[in-house]
Amino acid sequence: MSMMRGKNNAEGEEGAGRMKSESQGQSNATGEVRRGQVIFAAYLIVTVELTLLFMQFGVVPYLAKSLGLDSVWFGYLQTTFGVLQLVGSPIFGRLADQFGSRAALTLSCASASAFFLLLSISTSVPILFLSRLPSVFMHGLPGAQKVITDLTAPSERAAALGKLGLCFGIGIISGSTLGGILSTKFGLFAPMYLGLVGSLINTMISIVWIPSTTKTKSEHRKTERSSVFNIREILRVMKFPGVMEIFLVKVISGFPIGLFLIMFSIISIEFFGLEAVESGYLMAYFGVLQMVVQGLVVGKLTSHYTEQTLLRFSILVFAGVGLGMALMRTVWHYCIIVVPLVFSFNMLGTITDSMLTKAVPSSDTGAMLGICASVQPLTRTVGPTISGILYKRFGVSSFGYLQLIVNVGLFVYLSRAKSH
Repeated sequence: MSMMRGKNNAEGEEGAGRMKSESQGQSNATGEVRRGQVIFAAYLIVTVELTLLFMQFGVVPYLAKSLGLDSVWFGYLQTTFGVLQLVGSPIFGRLADQFGSRAALTLSCASASAFFLLLSISTSVPILFLSRLPSVFMHGLPGAQKVITDLTAPSERAAALGKLGLCFGIGIISGSTLGGILSTKFGLFAPMYLGLVGSLINTMISIVWIPSTTKTKSEHRKTERSSVFNIREILRVMKFPGVMEIFLVKVISGFPIGLFLIMFSIISIEFFGLEAVESGYLMAYFGVLQMVVQGLVVGKLTSHYTEQTLLRFSILVFAGVGLGMALMRTVWHYCIIVVPLVFSFNMLGTITDSMLTKAVPSSDTGAMLGICASVQPLTRTVGPTISGILYKRFGVSSFGYLQLIVNVGLFVYLSRAKSH
């Protein structure tokens, strides 16, 4: 009898263990499905937000002109947008760490709704400037990066972040096209109305699909002890080993091409001699390249090569792009150069974001991504004056030579650092 009881107990324990492992397997499978849904929601929110933003980028200049703004005051309007984004991005990152991904993305989408609402009633210059104010918290891209960073393993992170560039390409193409069609057929304010509706839908997606936090409970409690507006806490992440070096590489390497892109609308008219329609085609071409590079190239390379190797390769390609820009004379030259330009630009951004989020504790990834997101607003804020001087005094080739010199220097520095 005792042997029978022992046998039954053993069988019972074995059955319980089997049921437990099956339950864990089902739980893991359910968790994997849920994780995929959340990441998809993040991609969807970014795609919609970028589409709506690029839609208004093409319309706002005409709206500003109809309200009597000259080119100087339109420059002030753009600078206002850049400064607000620059100030808001690190704070937004801290907010994501403290209150969770859902709160951060919902705030971003709600701010975009307020942005488009004010734009839709911008019948005077003061209201047009006031419409820039909500942009301080419009950071859907770093918000989505935060979700993806928290939900992916370090080995998968670069490829997952790279797919956000695919969303960017879709946003450029669909936004530019929609803005032109809607404003032509239904008036300048039609894209603003669509932007308002789309942003409200994004807000609902964030509330329903994004979990309150994508961090573990211990990490979330750890972050809650510090203030969102604590500048020391924001800058603290820069003190982790390797963070400052990679961040400076990210800023310095992309700065020359950022200056060129600031002046591109003028360069396309004066240097390339393009009409508005042709500039639109060029933007669509840029968007398609963005989608191809992010969808087919970045993920495969990150799975076969180390991030340090890809970082140095991207900078080397950037240097070659600089030489090409210095020598280009026609728009067809630019169409060739833009292929390696898009590759290096996207690869550098993806790799540095991945490396920086791995270099800090998971409780500080939001702050790190917020600081990363401030790079482009910083360029848009300080860049117009520098790019204007370079273009007027030295011409288009000056952007290429600056790109070449800066990135050759960075490549040599990183190569020597590796050897030591």
